[in-house]
Amino acid sequence: MKMRKNVLAGIALAATAALGLTGCGGSTAAPGSPKAGGITVYNAQHESLAQEWVDAFTQETGIKVTVRNGSDTEMSNQIIQEGAASPADVFLTENSPAMAQVENAGLFADVDKATIDQVPAEFRPSTGKWTGIAARSTVLVYDKAKLSADQLPVSMLDLAKPEWKGKWAASPTGADFQAIVAALLELKGEEATDAWLKGMKSNFTAYKGNSTAMKAVNAGEVDAALIYHYYYFSDQAKTGENSGNVAQHYFKKQDPGAFVSVSGGGVLAASKNADAAQEFLKFITGKKGQEVLKDGTSFEYTVGSGVPSNAKLIPLDELQAPKIDPAKLNSAKVTELMTKAGLL
Repeated sequence: MKMRKNVLAGIALAATAALGLTGCGGSTAAPGSPKAGGITVYNAQHESLAQEWVDAFTQETGIKVTVRNGSDTEMSNQIIQEGAASPADVFLTENSPAMAQVENAGLFADVDKATIDQVPAEFRPSTGKWTGIAARSTVLVYDKAKLSADQLPVSMLDLAKPEWKGKWAASPTGADFQAIVAALLELKGEEATDAWLKGMKSNFTAYKGNSTAMKAVNAGEVDAALIYHYYYFSDQAKTGENSGNVAQHYFKKQDPGAFVSVSGGGVLAASKNADAAQEFLKFITGKKGQEVLKDGTSFEYTVGSGVPSNAKLIPLDELQAPKIDPAKLNSAKVTELMTKAGLL
């Protein structure tokens, strides 16, 4: 009888401990259930944004998420090298070419239809193998003291002309800039892209990182820089010390320089916890996940569930971006052309 009482007491103590773990934010998934083991995310998005998504998702579902951070190219190459043995369940990027690279290697599962339906067609690939999770616009930041509005280039292609020699900057080794070149390649073809890159080589100054390029414009080292929009807004939201002398020029009119790059999310076909991985992707493209993006500090555009972007941003529908299927952005050809032009 005494032994029975001890057993019952032990069961009661274990139950109390389990309730305590749940109350402290531990996983609510039952042991042995498909979601009990959690998921691993290979993340090339902003680390702070990814962590905000993960924290909100875990709070909502109780599913544990392990994050491994790296760059677009680093993470995509690692997934391809690991193949079916990859521990990754989900891959998140800043730009589309890395997603297309993994897709072309046949390593993505189809995204659940409920998730696909949350994202408009212009912000996801036609293949359904991954989906957009955020977006960023190409922009020319310029020194307001050196350039007036009527002196700005009408098209991004103008930056390859002789009159722009020595006047602009970029960060050619970054995935951001290479995505812009990938869009140019898709829109104008290889011959035009090759010619533009050769003109760029003659005209531009190379900096490592978009923030550094914008800082150089702000300091008067160079007149303008081709980057993404959020670097300006992020600096303005802090001290503004690297953007106080800078303004932004949006090319619009479906110009290659009006390209909007789609950040991607996909579930790996080799995922050991596909249900939870699909649930994570559905969450970050859903209302709560997109509100995390809207209210956070990344200043990227929302793309899912009708959630508006941060009010400080120019609305996406006013940017007049060219229409490009993100699945067609060719990172391998871009690398080849940029290397040929002496930019990499």
